[in-house]
Amino acid sequence: MNTELQQTAQPAKKNFNFIDTIRCISMMGIVFEHCSVFWGFSYASKVDTFIEVSIMQFLKFATIAFFLISGFLINHKFQEYTPLEYLKNRFKNTIKPWIIWVLIFVFLDIVDRLVAFSKGSDDRIATQTLSYIGMDFVDTIFFTSYWFILNFLICIAILLLFKKYLYKVWFGVILGLVSIVYSLNLYHNWFMTQHSTALFGFVFYLWLGVYLNRNFDQLQKWIARTPIYVFIIITLTLLVASNVEAIHLIKLGNDDPYNTLKITNILYSLGAFLLLLKIGNIPFLQKKFDPRNTTFGIYLVHSVVISRLLPLIFTPLKLDYKQYSVWTNGGITLLKFLFVYFISFWLTKLLLKTRAKWIVGR
Repeated sequence: MNTELQQTAQPAKKNFNFIDTIRCISMMGIVFEHCSVFWGFSYASKVDTFIEVSIMQFLKFATIAFFLISGFLINHKFQEYTPLEYLKNRFKNTIKPWIIWVLIFVFLDIVDRLVAFSKGSDDRIATQTLSYIGMDFVDTIFFTSYWFILNFLICIAILLLFKKYLYKVWFGVILGLVSIVYSLNLYHNWFMTQHSTALFGFVFYLWLGVYLNRNFDQLQKWIARTPIYVFIIITLTLLVASNVEAIHLIKLGNDDPYNTLKITNILYSLGAFLLLLKIGNIPFLQKKFDPRNTTFGIYLVHSVVISRLLPLIFTPLKLDYKQYSVWTNGGITLLKFLFVYFISFWLTKLLLKTRAKWIVGR
């Protein structure tokens, strides 16, 4: 999701062997969510609805976990570099690849519309060319997964702006209250709930990662002496609570019941993060998926795979998800995820072997 998650140099005095595990699982969670077929409808059966929501919620901790991990890593970078030096490095390793993939995404959409126009449908690309392309850029930047790259950099800029307060608890409390505003907004509709409006909602989790890094020795000791079953029970309890709130939002007619910043999902994400810290490193994931080098590339590539390759396979099948059982749709979601994740993974691995590896942040 950002190149902080790819840096090969780890702080010498800290044992961050859990990072590869968390970034790998979290990226899988993000891709899985974007492949879901459960958007826009729910089942009449309470049991089916609960299963549907559980499938959607199970890996919903991924985004907050990414911000937390990023905070762990940038804490040391903030100390080693001046704000200008740090932002300069971010432009080279994050913004440049991001721009390239936004351009690729828009270009492929324009090609798709030109093909549609040549077949006698959708003449907007010909009659409203400039406005269509302009809106395509706006939609891609603000209403696709590419928004979170920009959002992440805005969060970093805020922390840099208030760097002298970085380790103050009261500063974190203020950021936490800002995040809770987005949780309450799901019930009061003060503003739109799309992720592009959550401009300041994720700063707290980046700050919390920095703060946890600062106090990592104490955190590590507490985690070491706490039995793993405690973390499992807490995480599962919070998952159920998050499921219940999502079902409640569905009943209220809320069109964003799986919002990352709903209060129970925040708590579930924190619980899952602590559980992953307890589990620590999983060597298999590090060896087979090389998350340190592939994570950012997968994030950049997977949106293109979803928007351009998946329709070539699934559109001709004319699947009507609303008519299928929750188990069938769960299976379809899993198949889509496996296809998108591994295509994105191997494309990233391929690019890493070429001179074009910089477009995936290396």
